[in-house]
Amino acid sequence: MHSSRSPTDTGVLLRSSSWAVHRRVIGALLVREMLTRYGRNNIGFLWLFVEPAVFVLLVTIVWSAIRNISASNLPIVAFALTGYTSLLLWRNAVSRCIGAVKSNRALLFHRQVTILDIFTARILLELIAVTTALVGLGLALYAFGWLEPPEDALQFVGGWLLLCWFAAGFALTIGGLSEKADVVGRIWHPFSYILMAFSGVAYIVDALPAARRSVALWIPMVNAVEYMREGWFGSMMRAHYDLAYLGTFNLGLTLIGLILVKQIGFDSSDE
Repeated sequence: MHSSRSPTDTGVLLRSSSWAVHRRVIGALLVREMLTRYGRNNIGFLWLFVEPAVFVLLVTIVWSAIRNISASNLPIVAFALTGYTSLLLWRNAVSRCIGAVKSNRALLFHRQVTILDIFTARILLELIAVTTALVGLGLALYAFGWLEPPEDALQFVGGWLLLCWFAAGFALTIGGLSEKADVVGRIWHPFSYILMAFSGVAYIVDALPAARRSVALWIPMVNAVEYMREGWFGSMMRAHYDLAYLGTFNLGLTLIGLILVKQIGFDSSDE
């Protein structure tokens, strides 16, 4: 049978620029990941956004019933929304990158697909999902009169982007380590629960004893959450953060992650 594909269309991917190839590969991997994870049944890929939104909504309801925010008078709904979405962002990104290469090794037979592409697609998918859940749920809560908009939206967005950067670097690092040692994947889940308790999700730094505030700021995501919440609540809270430290930490974490991913590529080529 004669193919309807013209000679011009044949091998377009191979003749494209490296950026165009990378963009198309990432796009294809994103679609594949959504179909693999959620399929075509029920609401399909919409679970990508609904799932984190449901978690955030349930936590908001529970926290609203308890109404105990470390002696703070901040609005509980906004506090829960900013806290739990920040947790989902880095926790989900890391969890999806653990064992990512092992479960997608067959894709590496396509020379356009790289190990970094596999990690990038999974990280982007989680960042998009949680960000959409944050925006969608925030708009819904605002429509019902349960949520006030942020006082400084640009600062909040800036803090969210810094947290996204941290999540990406953290996911690359833990994902890369998990490919080198299976034990990393096994200890991640209990470790993530411990890290969650200190991540600034359920407290504000100003509520801590003065001697412990500087210690809390050594935890990178605390700085991002404090900066985000200052953008949301403004004068209602006294925020503590060090953006220089957070940026330096994110940069170092990203470089370590990229080095680990590159080493995985060398190890795979030797097999």
